[in-house]
Amino acid sequence: MQWLWGGRIPPWQPSQEVITGLRWAQKSLWEAGPAQPGSWGTSRSKCPLLLQVGMPRTLSTSDMVTPGSLGLPHPEPTDGEQAGQPLLDGAPSSASLDTLIEQLVPKADYYPEKAYIFTFLLSSRLFIEPQELLARVCHLCIEQQQLDKPVLDKAQVRKFGPKLLQLLAEWTETFPRDFQEESTISHLKDVVGRIAPCDEAYRKRMHQLLQALHQKLAALGQGPESLLGADKPISYRNKPPASIHRELLSICSDPYTLAQQLTHIELERLQHIGPEEFVQAFVNKDPLASTKPCFSDKTNNLEAYVKWFNRLCYLVATEICMPSKKKQRAQVIEFFIDVARECFNIGNFNSLMAIISGMNMSPVSRLKKTWAKVKTAKFFILEHQMDPTGNFCNYRTALRGAAHRSLTAHSSREKIVIPFFSLLIKDIYFLNEGCANRLPNGHVNFEKFLELAKQVGEFITWKQVECPFEQDPSITHYLHTAPIFSEDGLYLASYESESPENQTEKERWKSLRSSILGKT
Repeated sequence: MQWLWGGRIPPWQPSQEVITGLRWAQKSLWEAGPAQPGSWGTSRSKCPLLLQVGMPRTLSTSDMVTPGSLGLPHPEPTDGEQAGQPLLDGAPSSASLDTLIEQLVPKADYYPEKAYIFTFLLSSRLFIEPQELLARVCHLCIEQQQLDKPVLDKAQVRKFGPKLLQLLAEWTETFPRDFQEESTISHLKDVVGRIAPCDEAYRKRMHQLLQALHQKLAALGQGPESLLGADKPISYRNKPPASIHRELLSICSDPYTLAQQLTHIELERLQHIGPEEFVQAFVNKDPLASTKPCFSDKTNNLEAYVKWFNRLCYLVATEICMPSKKKQRAQVIEFFIDVARECFNIGNFNSLMAIISGMNMSPVSRLKKTWAKVKTAKFFILEHQMDPTGNFCNYRTALRGAAHRSLTAHSSREKIVIPFFSLLIKDIYFLNEGCANRLPNGHVNFEKFLELAKQVGEFITWKQVECPFEQDPSITHYLHTAPIFSEDGLYLASYESESPENQTEKERWKSLRSSILGKT
């Protein structure tokens, strides 16, 4: 397999179509934003929002990295319920919520498939709060195993106990945030306390489980949420002096090194995003704008990661617009093109798209004299790979190739897959829509649960990859803290570098000089 532009990591095979110019489709993933590359419309400078309504094309089942083969015993129809058509080794395509909850509860001679546990715990929160679900599961365990009786069937409990503890261990390991409330912990202690007299090892195992849970919650509490308000752009007037603000090239002049450090940041931030955030992000929607997803208060890590993408867009644009000489600006553009290329080869699509988006913000793209000094062939190829045409068909093909490379990887570097995150959320948003709608008979659409679990399960596989690159604190600190221009600041810097070309630009330049610099 040929490497792409001399990349150090063998990538998947890119499209071989020759690109002779910008061929971006006249549409965008966002409703508006600087992340709208090339000729994605005329208003390309607003802060990127998350989504734009449009039917996503998710990966096919055969392309997914699934959390395991899903198999369920046929649930017995209850209350006149008709069993759904079997799906994947006997799992129902639909069932009542009560039936699905019953399938989650272990018995002495039954334990649910691991993939079922993940699938149901992920999507059930669209219909029932995790705390309430746990209470119902514990109640069913007590009822079915007769754990409220004065005398227990010790032989039966010893068959059931390990399965109960295994379920609780999987739940707390995969969805630890479901156990932040003390009431949920009390449910665990109560049900385990009932089986403990049959075997003291159960109490010890419960103590270990709770210790691991507390450690996990403590680690999650140190996530990037604190950075949410730290990226306020500065105006051009507040441009820091050179002694304070060092351009990126003075910190890191090697594109491959910067791509590695960006990958380090991406993977570190992804670690903090829990799978449940992809569902909880869309549980409560704005009734006045039902097509727009709204973040809930349980999705701070997901929101922080989206804001990191936006910051990187603005940082790229700021670094390009900051130099006063066009030769220096061209040098910065070519540097970022090389960084984006290396991100592609690594499999870091999120940084790749942020860099391309930053270079295509209007304040940057209008610098024609600067771009005339840039060798743009590599940039055109990168844009083609991330072309939104056909619902990002080229990107999705590359993503499938990266996922396949990860599965067959011989080194940790080849395992890296960092998806274009906003598009992933867009796809998951539409899957959530399908999951949240009950069927006419009141059943839950379990088939949609499966699709959502496969998509999120694949993401979990990718985010668990350990970064093989050594962190350079000076570079990552700069990427996180370097001042970035506001939208108006970028436009003013652009106009100061290359004079306005038409009356509209002249009027805006005059307005910006007056409002930001206090000049007429």
